[in-house]
Amino acid sequence: MKTNTINKKEIEKFSKIAEEWWDPEGKFKPLHKFNPIRISYIKDNIINTLKLKKNEKPLSKIKILDIGCGGGLLSEPMSRLGADVVGIDASEKNINVAKLHAKKNNLNIKYICSSPENYQIYEKFDVILNMEIIEHVDNVDHFLKSCSNLLKKNGMMFVATLNKTLKSYIFAIIGAEYIMRWLPIGTHSWEKFIKPDDLIKVLKNYNLELDELVGMKFNLIKDEWSISTDKSVNYIGKFIKN
Repeated sequence: MKTNTINKKEIEKFSKIAEEWWDPEGKFKPLHKFNPIRISYIKDNIINTLKLKKNEKPLSKIKILDIGCGGGLLSEPMSRLGADVVGIDASEKNINVAKLHAKKNNLNIKYICSSPENYQIYEKFDVILNMEIIEHVDNVDHFLKSCSNLLKKNGMMFVATLNKTLKSYIFAIIGAEYIMRWLPIGTHSWEKFIKPDDLIKVLKNYNLELDELVGMKFNLIKDEWSISTDKSVNYIGKFIKN
């Protein structure tokens, strides 16, 4: 029997607010704030690792798969940087929003309603983006195995998620959902957060070795995110497939 990693409740939750993906003041406001730092981190790492030229479209000819792409908040900037982007998401509503927005902006992005275990490909990807998605899926192990199967040898996978700490419970759930009201209540479930060591262990089983692990933190005064050594709440790992 084929394992399914789609969590129907999570899909319904995000489908309900799909229309708001591109509203910087809407339900996805935290992601809009988050996006510049994610984009520059991914871009710089791809350029430096693959020794690409730093021009206007440095990611030309790089095949990127954005898993759990939502409305396309990361797919679009990657496409503008020259990458050949495919975005997959298990929510049909998210995919429809993403398709519409890309068309409006004349961007050639292939969007497909699928999960990694159900996605059939002929050619593997250079880079996989797994950003803020593993805390919303069922069977993380199988999910990551399926992701690894879609990645080329020596390819890169970026995984961003939330650490399973008391601090992440206070900041990401009580703070962000109940006090600041940045996110709809029930967006996150602390049980589904994952410690970096556990993530590293799982990915090692599927030939993915950790290259770098950094934290991300929010500065309330500056109202912006930055890369940090503090991985106690949000963190992002860069893995290379050997």
